[in-house]
Amino acid sequence: MNYSSTAFHEQYPTYADTTELDKLRAIDFKLLDDTNEVYLDYTGGGLYSTSQVAAHTKILQNTLFGNPHSDNPSSIRATKIMEQARAAVLSFFDASPDDYCVIFTSNASGALRLVGEAYPFRLTGQFLQLIDNHNSVNGIREFARQAGSSISLIKSQRDDLQVRTEDVMTALRNHQKGSRLFAYPAQSNFSGVQHSLDWIALAQSEGWDVLLDAAAFVPTNKLSFSLIKPDFVCLSFYKMFGWPTGIGCLIAKRSSLPKLKRPWFSGGTVQALSVQGDWHIMANEYEAFEDGTVNYLNAPAITLGLDYLQKIGIETIHTRVMCLTDWVLMQLKTLRHSNGRPLIEIYGPLTTQNRGAVITLNFLTPGGQIVDERIVSREAKKYRISLRTGCFCNPGAAEIAFNLPPEKLAVGRSNSNGNGNGQSFDHYLALMELQSGNAIRISFGLASNFNDAKAFLEFAHTFRDTHFSTQDLPKRVHC
Repeated sequence: MNYSSTAFHEQYPTYADTTELDKLRAIDFKLLDDTNEVYLDYTGGGLYSTSQVAAHTKILQNTLFGNPHSDNPSSIRATKIMEQARAAVLSFFDASPDDYCVIFTSNASGALRLVGEAYPFRLTGQFLQLIDNHNSVNGIREFARQAGSSISLIKSQRDDLQVRTEDVMTALRNHQKGSRLFAYPAQSNFSGVQHSLDWIALAQSEGWDVLLDAAAFVPTNKLSFSLIKPDFVCLSFYKMFGWPTGIGCLIAKRSSLPKLKRPWFSGGTVQALSVQGDWHIMANEYEAFEDGTVNYLNAPAITLGLDYLQKIGIETIHTRVMCLTDWVLMQLKTLRHSNGRPLIEIYGPLTTQNRGAVITLNFLTPGGQIVDERIVSREAKKYRISLRTGCFCNPGAAEIAFNLPPEKLAVGRSNSNGNGNGQSFDHYLALMELQSGNAIRISFGLASNFNDAKAFLEFAHTFRDTHFSTQDLPKRVHC
């Protein structure tokens, strides 16, 4: 086992174009090397730079901000920084303010709920989604179900977890009159598979509104609204640049936003109302969707973070993480136990074609059994490696990856009340006769380097010809 930095650079010459990221790591992310930590969970959450936090702190220390729902000096300043953040978001994604507006939410899940609860699902309506979706997208089906709309699913292929465009087109053309919403991720948070952005225009040409989950895609890939015109896009800023948590957004096409009819109103979302008269007038556009007081003290961090990424260049980040991802994939495929059996099972494409900087896998024993992901998590802690275990809030992709037929999954429905209250996850695994319903995910990001990738490969070697104890394992992480 000799992972040579020289050989890596020779194999990936474009990596040399990203040396600016090494300088940033030494200054803004020095805590990684100071503490000897290996961070491999950028899809779960990005890392923040010390300069971002310092700049944000300086703004708060030197400026007085008040609740923006007023017209006093401190409120005016807060309103101004909120509008600067909105403009920064639109600029970063090449979205014209004439065509799109930004609605701030608590996170990407909050943005998805806004669309789900307000979309005009009716008895003639339709909700179409990929099986490969985050649970916050999966949850929209409950709004559709409650309204009596039909719910349809497009499945991924078993071998590489990709979705065929012909299957998408067949589903899009199988529509009826009424409002219809098509939701899918630009990049799978389970496998890293990147689904075609061309589907947006194809769906719209068939009369569908398109909800694009961009949360896993935008941290390391360019998304330009000059090239695509989705109706709704959700994202979380902490996944892009680490700080702040607790604020995301819905980017909505102005022409599509009037379709959303909210089932309630709150402080900040109405222009006027009467309690005794029993009437209310909603605020205009984005203001009608931002409940209560927006997170205005974190707004400067959005502008600073987007500025930070803009100066680095998302293309530079993309080049680096894809070099690392491709190299690790190539190395993992060669790992074998002494008996010749594979050490690793990889889910999704075996190359970086149509894949982002994410690798999902399971370790296998010499006998071919899956190593419990809790064992991997426990062992990774010893090496100060942060990776992700579970189904990553994307059970649909996991069901395809583990080749679980619907009839086997039906036991879960019969053992719960339909609302998820039932037995433990391990109980369901036993009912379905499965070794595991979870996997290991590593992902690269802004501060990743060769040594991080090398450290994971060296860690992977510790599972070769080894049987680990299953005693004292913690409860599984829930989806």
